Amino acid sequence: MRAAERRPRRSAVAILIATAAVLAGCATAPPPAPAPPPAVVEPPPPPPPTEISIAAVGDIMLGTDFPKNILPDDDGVGFLRHVTPILSAVDIAFGNVEGVLMDGGEPVKQCKASTSCFVFRTPTRYAAYLRDAGFDVMSLANNHARDFGEEGRDSSMAALDAVGIRHSGREGTWAEMTVKGVRVAMVAFAPNVGANSLNDHDLAVEFVRSLAAANDILIVSFHAGGEGAGAEALPFTREVYVGEDRGDVVMFARAMIDAGADLLLGHGPHVPRAMELYRERLIAYSLGNFATYYGIGVEGNRGIAPIVTARLDAEGRFVGGRIDSTIQLRPDGPSIDPEQRALQLIRDLTAAAFPYGWLEFGADGRISRVPRPWSP
Repeated sequence: MRAAERRPRRSAVAILIATAAVLAGCATAPPPAPAPPPAVVEPPPPPPPTEISIAAVGDIMLGTDFPKNILPDDDGVGFLRHVTPILSAVDIAFGNVEGVLMDGGEPVKQCKASTSCFVFRTPTRYAAYLRDAGFDVMSLANNHARDFGEEGRDSSMAALDAVGIRHSGREGTWAEMTVKGVRVAMVAFAPNVGANSLNDHDLAVEFVRSLAAANDILIVSFHAGGEGAGAEALPFTREVYVGEDRGDVVMFARAMIDAGADLLLGHGPHVPRAMELYRERLIAYSLGNFATYYGIGVEGNRGIAPIVTARLDAEGRFVGGRIDSTIQLRPDGPSIDPEQRALQLIRDLTAAAFPYGWLEFGADGRISRVPRPWSP
């Protein structure tokens, strides 16, 4: 009986020892390490807003071989060398081709062999000089685009196509390109036969509205207004020159912006005119004579011209810009004018035409918005 009584005691003792060992093991085990906090990942900075830079100039006629040869001594190779650094530094460079790019052919205008004959035929090889200077898109809508009939404009279009320069001018045509992922179109108007009509208001509005809907930025070029000395000031009415209805340029430009255009580039008066900011869109009413070899007068204000560079946001609003003033000192091509006469003239004309406007012109050529809220 004693042996049987001792067995339970030994079992109880063993249980107590085992329990104590377990408890001792639990007491000495380290607590689990806390989970590390989640890593803080900073979001990448937003990309800078997209801006498109557009340099615009006015009339270009690099020399004519009709009715007699009036071409530069170096065949025009270096005629644009002074301005190439500016034109080639932007996203898009624009100009207006006065006359035709054509080899041979007869004019549709009556013209005698005289240096005063205003018919311009530039060899097609000169299109490459435009490309090499940085031009991307050209207007073929003006009163000289048909000096050699529609055959002449055909030749101009083919010459520009061959060197990769886009163009607009003939009725129903426009140019398109994509820059930095932004869809940009350009359409050129003039009050002349066979061109996109500047004076058919309803048709122009409809055309521009359709192009604006299909693109992010729409540039509208217009060849309009009076010509020569005295044509610098905007008349704010319809202009008639040598019996030709040259349109009401202020009404036209604002109507195009109302229809969806983002940048208006004027040429034709052969002198600079004022600039305007309308509904946050830039209007240059005339860019003057830019690069015109013998055959077009360059006396006084007809020999100075701006290179207007506009920076637009991805929706076409004017962000800022500048004017580089040029001057023609024949037989040289357009050169940078250290006296900045085009800048000074445009600044004064703008102040006179739009005394409560939204543009400021710095002494260094910078164009900026007046810092106050926009109201139409």
